[in-house]
Formats: sequence, C-alpha cells, structure tokens
Amino acid sequence: MSRSAHAQHSSFGEAPILRRLSIRAAFAHRLDRSLAYAPQMQRYERAGRAMRPAGATRTITMDTAEPMAGEKKSRKASKEIRKQQLIEATIDSLAKRGYAETTLANVADGAKLSRGIVNFHFESKENLLIATLQFMADEYAQHWSNALEKAGPSAAERMWALVAADFDRRMTTKRKLAAWCAFWGEAKSRPTYQALCGARDLKYQRTFEDLCAEMKAEGGYAYDADSAALAICSSMEGLWLRLMMSDGLTREAAHKAAIECLVGFFPKHIGREGPIKT
Repeated sequence: MSRSAHAQHSSFGEAPILRRLSIRAAFAHRLDRSLAYAPQMQRYERAGRAMRPAGATRTITMDTAEPMAGEKKSRKASKEIRKQQLIEATIDSLAKRGYAETTLANVADGAKLSRGIVNFHFESKENLLIATLQFMADEYAQHWSNALEKAGPSAAERMWALVAADFDRRMTTKRKLAAWCAFWGEAKSRPTYQALCGARDLKYQRTFEDLCAEMKAEGGYAYDADSAALAICSSMEGLWLRLMMSDGLTREAAHKAAIECLVGFFPKHIGREGPIKT
C-alpha cells in the first residue's frame, strides 16, 4: 500500500472513533493544549475534514446572548453601586469636614475604594459635589412629592403632610442636615445650588403659597398668603439648622414647634393633633 493510500485508510479508520467520543471527552480534548495531546488532536481534525462534503466549512454555534446580557447588566449595576458609595461618602465628608475641606482622597478613603475609582467615575471634585447635590435634591423632592400625593384632599391635610415630611427621620439625619448646610454656607457652591435646586425650591414655596391662599379663602384669615408661606418655610429651615447644630433639640421637638406655627396661622383648619374636620 502506498503512503498516500495508507494515510487515507488511516484517516477514515479514525472516523468511527471520533463519532463514538462523548461530548464531554470531545470538549476535554479541545480544551487540553498540552503537547502530549497535540498529535491526537491533529488526527481528529483530519478525520472531521474527511467526513465533511467537499467545499463545506465547519460552523460552530455558541449561544452567548444570555451570559453577555447578564454580564452587561451586572457591570452596569456594579457601576451604579460604586457611584452611590462615593456619593454617600461625600455626604459623610461634607458633614465632617465641610465643603472646602472635602477632597477626592478622603471621599475614596471613606468609601473604602481606590482613588482611581473616584477619578474614573467623577474626574473632579466639582463633578462629585454636583452629583452629590443632585442626589440629595432628587431625594428630597421625591420625598415631599410622595407625602403630598398620599395626603388627604383638603388644604389642611396637605399642609400637615408637607410639614411632617420635613421632619421625617429619613430626611433629618445629622449627616444630611450638615451636608445641606455645607452647600448653603459655601459661597462657591451657591451658583451650583441655584442651578440645580432653584426651580425645585420655587416649586416647593409655590405649593405652600397655594395652600395658604386656599385656607385663607375658606377661613377668612387676615394674613397675606405669600408672606405666611414664607414665614412657615423659613421657620422649618431654621429648625433644620438648629437640629444640625446639636444644641439638644430633638426631631420630635422641632416637628412640634413647626406644628405650633401652623396652629397660629390656621386655627380653624389645624390643631395640635392634626387637621380639623370641617
């Protein structure tokens, strides 16, 4: 038998062996890259080529759509988690050090992340502070909007809900109050604050003005509605400041003081225990 004939006979003789291999064994051979298995791999490859029709090409189909989508979602979730960690660490730093003394380095240390991670997500201290202010503003706006939506239909019920929301324990933690004061008290942050929060603050003020006007029309009160709304909102801001300064004032006592303000303006609508049913 010639060398070529022998090679052909030998190649076709391998074909039944290849077909009898289990899927597990086939994968094991393909994954093993050691020199000891290299000759066998070459023979199996030749046998496979011999069994394919002339001109046919080998096609390997792998269903990778699901894992790739899962990995992409995981990476996105991880990115959001890292950013939130850094924002929370920034709130802590603002509460502890103030606006000017907060740095990317101490934010990274507070979040227990590398400084490179901070640079990767925010690039600069200014961007990090803007993102933190945006987060706090969104959280606060969502909080009072939800309270207003869940309140009863009357103006008194809505006013009561708004004031209660301002002294909710989720909003009046000392770290958050101190972070707010850091933004309010630093001249450099005021243009940024106005750009991000000016319209929100105006909407909040307008909501109080509308409620004051509605109760004035119902109760025949002598006050100016806009001035009353300004007095109530300013009173609550002052109580926030007192809470942040830790002078012994409790959240419950601050809330009670705000209620006294409401009772003074709207005695026909609001009592110390809540809205008066009319």
